[in-house]
Amino acid sequence: MPMNRSILILFTMLLTTAAAHAVKVADITRIGGQRTNILTGLGLVYGLKGTGDGGDFLPAIRPLAEMLGKFSNAATVRELSAVGNVALVSLTATVPSNGVRDGDKIDLYITSLGAATSLKGGRLFVTPMTGPIPGSGIFALGEGAVLIEDPSTPTVAVVKGGCVMEADLPARYIENGRITLVIEDPSASWTMASTIAKIINDAESTSGETIAIALDPKNVVVTIPQIERERPDSFISRVQRLPVPMFPTEARVQINQRTGTMVITGDVEISPVVISHKGLTIQTISPPPQPSALQPVVSSSNSIVMNTTNQGGGKLQDLVAALEQLKVPAEDRITIVKELYKTGKLHAKLIVE
Repeated sequence: MPMNRSILILFTMLLTTAAAHAVKVADITRIGGQRTNILTGLGLVYGLKGTGDGGDFLPAIRPLAEMLGKFSNAATVRELSAVGNVALVSLTATVPSNGVRDGDKIDLYITSLGAATSLKGGRLFVTPMTGPIPGSGIFALGEGAVLIEDPSTPTVAVVKGGCVMEADLPARYIENGRITLVIEDPSASWTMASTIAKIINDAESTSGETIAIALDPKNVVVTIPQIERERPDSFISRVQRLPVPMFPTEARVQINQRTGTMVITGDVEISPVVISHKGLTIQTISPPPQPSALQPVVSSSNSIVMNTTNQGGGKLQDLVAALEQLKVPAEDRITIVKELYKTGKLHAKLIVE
């Protein structure tokens, strides 16, 4: 079967006992305030070999004339009408979730906004980088040689370490003596939030007071003990290292139709059903009383009967295994699973991307 028609099936086998396997709190949560931020800017790439916007593209020529004026080299837009080595570009830089300090360098991504055909060989002129909210001020300066990462898209480029921070942007973890543990989406549930809160209370509450509360399926608010608020690092570290038992997850089937990928988690059940699709055939070979490889007994069927548990149903894994043996293409397998969901025979949450 061609690779682009293949299907990747991942089975996550979870034990049914509550404490069979444990991960750390830090493995499935992040602290509120621990998030990325975007800096933006609008600048000029110069030094292009005739592949720039051109003198008739006024949005690029006007800032060029203003820039020259700042360096006591006044020039009119008309005088720059033949310029073809400059391109107007948008700039973005992503501040890491752990924050940055004055002098740190992060990568700067550039996209042409005008008629330029290529940014190859260009250099970004010094450009102020502001926060995503209007009026938030200048946090960094962007400058440097342009690098084309994808030759098929020469109007998109990067300046490695081209965004130099001019101010501190630390992550803000603590607010009013509290931290918020944000549970990652795949693990978020009331059960998980409640469990994390109970584990923290049992491990860190010295006088029986409640210091951790589950606000919703995704957020657990933890109050830092008064004695540790001046130096909370040890408390936060202990909380993040607490073990959390992994409960059986919800039955879920996630499908990526573009790649033909199907991911099955939890115990996905199928109601009793007979499946017939595009004339698919199952062949079983049972040897006669005196087995002979040359004279097998062959029986055929053009459908699949799912009742492998003999209790009125089956497992999706069993169906997928049967389709795998029949070499059913990936898109057909996905179609069958989607039809099972539509008819109410697939007992799981279906996510199609």
